[in-house]
Amino acid sequence: MKLILFLLLCAAAAFAQAPTTVIHIINIKWKADATPEQIKAVVDAVQQLPTRYPGIKRVWTKPLRYQGQEGFRQAIVMEFESQEALKKYENSPAQKWWYDQYLPIRDDSRTDDITN
Repeated sequence: MKLILFLLLCAAAAFAQAPTTVIHIINIKWKADATPEQIKAVVDAVQQLPTRYPGIKRVWTKPLRYQGQEGFRQAIVMEFESQEALKKYENSPAQKWWYDQYLPIRDDSRTDDITN
């Protein structure tokens, strides 16, 4: 009985520690004529989003290894405080600011959102 109680407490503790943030993953295929300078500007801009939108905690942009679909050459990951923060980001001034730089050189993208 003590072992079962111990295991239940461990499981509850592990669940309580699971993050409630949302990971937003963008896999990007750049336009054929996008220059390295344009791509760098977009990646640099996305790094500024946590200062422009408080619901974004972190942004990752440096690929160590990327196994995207053919033609997809970049992954960008954003961590949002919550599902609500992600919803409010849509059409926010911060998203519009980044999209002004990002969309002109994006050919295609795939997005996934993950949470616990």
